[in-house]
Amino acid sequence: MLFDTHVHLNVQQFDEDRDEVMDRAREAGVEKMVVVGFDRETIPKALSLAEKHDHIYAAVGWHPVDAIDMTEQDLDWIEELANHPKVVAIGEMGLDYHWDKSPKDVQKSVFRQQIALAKRVNLPIIIHNREATEDIVEILKEENAAETGGIMHCYNDSAEYIQDCLDMNFYISLGGPVTFKNATLPKEVAKVVPLDRLLIETDCPFLAPHPNRGKRNEPAYVKLVAEKIAELRDITYEEVARATTENAIKLFRI
Repeated sequence: MLFDTHVHLNVQQFDEDRDEVMDRAREAGVEKMVVVGFDRETIPKALSLAEKHDHIYAAVGWHPVDAIDMTEQDLDWIEELANHPKVVAIGEMGLDYHWDKSPKDVQKSVFRQQIALAKRVNLPIIIHNREATEDIVEILKEENAAETGGIMHCYNDSAEYIQDCLDMNFYISLGGPVTFKNATLPKEVAKVVPLDRLLIETDCPFLAPHPNRGKRNEPAYVKLVAEKIAELRDITYEEVARATTENAIKLFRI
């Protein structure tokens, strides 16, 4: 049994074959997944998928790239949706310094607002981080995000920050990059994260693992992530599958 903790089956890349994609995921052993909504268009679609399928859950939040577009009404809407029985997390949220659509100060403000929201509704948070690790860790500490805990989604930074994240009740989630031949950081992380704090994901349709790199990613490929982690840790695939699934069920309180 596999649990893909971060998928975007709610985007247009899956409009033509979404059912077939879900069938392939089941055939690969993916029995649960979380569809992440991150703006006004994708949040309702995430909820719709979760309502239609017993094995699918939803996360709702606002992506940092689009932080400048978020209104008070959007924040109120997310807080209201947090009461939905299939919503298991708030996010993805965080900081993205690669793109410059939203100024850093706006991103930080929206990030802090969503952490506060998650604390009010008592749900874990999903962190999006691109080129902003130091600021993210600082904000998580300042906002006492340890109260919620959550996921460092698709972690792709130095192992030196891992202990800070673990101390704040965060799990470390690895995706396709751990399989890339030239990606040393996620491989190092895969070896040192305690097995009881490790999660796996695809972030599909993005970041497809080797040998599908450059193609559309899909939940079935999370098996490749688990297999690579097992190889790097010198343990069995079954151990990785069991541990990461148990971790996700515990975190999301499923």
